Amino acid sequence: MTQRHGGALTTLTIFTLRPGNRRWGLAQMGTSPRQLRRVAGLRFFQLLGSGAASGFGSWPNFDRYGLLAVWESAAAAEAFFQQHPLWQEYEQRSREMWQAQLAPLKAHGLWDGQQPFDCGAAAELPADAPVAVLTRAAIRWRKVPRFWGFVEPTSAALATVPGVRLAIGLGELPLVRQATFSIWDSVAVMQQYAYRDARHREVIQLTRKEQWYKEELFARFWVIGSSGMIDGKNPVSGVRF
Repeated sequence: MTQRHGGALTTLTIFTLRPGNRRWGLAQMGTSPRQLRRVAGLRFFQLLGSGAASGFGSWPNFDRYGLLAVWESAAAAEAFFQQHPLWQEYEQRSREMWQAQLAPLKAHGLWDGQQPFDCGAAAELPADAPVAVLTRAAIRWRKVPRFWGFVEPTSAALATVPGVRLAIGLGELPLVRQATFSIWDSVAVMQQYAYRDARHREVIQLTRKEQWYKEELFARFWVIGSSGMIDGKNPVSGVRF
């Protein structure tokens, strides 16, 4: 596991279950949080489901899940992923796992009433370093049709944008609590898309004008480590950490 230059560490782990484990995986959404709350050094976590169509479909993908975690230190994260019985069971039941180690650069908004990310690595970021972006929203029920009508096709197209190494949709609850995680070649590539893609700008404007969200969060991270596979590859392969 990559050691950050002191302070907290954020990890996102995506795991795809072995055949025959769908019922177990779905049950963990309700049972695993009780154990995770007792893990030493784990300051914040979200166990996330995924959707069809690379995570961006409204129908759940019962084979793929994610764990977003904020740790007091890299040592606390390493102890959990290497030794905790709960995670050992996840590993045994998964046919594939990929994890990104992340240093928060900037964040605004709230997740369940709190800001989980300890930012402060901006001065350390090399210009050509891969960056990750996390967007999360709690959608107002009456705005759900508008959200999915615009956001689903826009998000699904994200994976085809030049410079995007990974784009996946995740969520706490189907339809109404959704997140998108993406990894980009650099900040410059990410900003070019954010400012110049007309469809993306339109969606952002509509979310503000029509007040789609009860709560939202945006966070940007420096990708400081990557291990494992997702869909048979490591999306950050070739990068020296």
